[in-house]
Amino acid sequence: MVTKEKLKNALIDLGVEKGMILEVHSSLSSFGELEGGAETVINSLKEIVTEEGSIFMPALRLSPELPLSEEDKELGITVKIKVLPPDSERTAMGIVADTFRKLPDTYTGQDVISTSGWGRHGKEALTGGLDFPIHNGGMALMLGVDIYKLTAMHYVEGITPEDINEKFKPTDEINRKYPPDEWFMEAGHPPVKAWYKIQDMAYEKGLIRETAIGDCKVMFFDIWSVISLYENELKHDPYGLWGMDGQKNRGNRAF
Repeated sequence: MVTKEKLKNALIDLGVEKGMILEVHSSLSSFGELEGGAETVINSLKEIVTEEGSIFMPALRLSPELPLSEEDKELGITVKIKVLPPDSERTAMGIVADTFRKLPDTYTGQDVISTSGWGRHGKEALTGGLDFPIHNGGMALMLGVDIYKLTAMHYVEGITPEDINEKFKPTDEINRKYPPDEWFMEAGHPPVKAWYKIQDMAYEKGLIRETAIGDCKVMFFDIWSVISLYENELKHDPYGLWGMDGQKNRGNRAF
């Protein structure tokens, strides 16, 4: 079993400290057995960074990916996710983020795509989402998950060429069957998983520190130093990044 003491000591050894601004993504099951569960993760982080720091977690009201019917496949659907009501207990963000979102001292936006915040700058989550940690030296703490859970990556995608943005959007037929205000849908996949290219680049540049806590692999890095790699690739070689070899194509989503 991973105890709270072991968790806190490992996080401190990794570099988490008082006053720090954190973007946290997590998979509780990745620890194996963790004493106290989600509350232990949240309380450990709060005790380390204190109210002089801030913690941000995703609060997207989205279900996990749902199985596709044969009709869905015929329509070209590759990702099918339900938009959840505001009072949903569980989302695809995981039990740590879902527990954090519901705490009385947490600020959480009301939109489908929202962020939860706590601490000195936690209220920034209501108006800017992850803008504050991204632009104020925030660190990303990835507990048992990889870069495809790093919501901050989306914050530099405004410069993506329009044909990439449009490539995997659902067709009108899909939207009629699955209204966009109720569903998050994709049609198609890019040739490669571009975000893993960025993760590999970050490792090669020595930007990511890592450790293991129980069975949980942990990554820890400066948010802007990593997402700026993505921004640079989107500016200079977006088609190569997505394995499209300069074609005029459309893009990808992750969260």
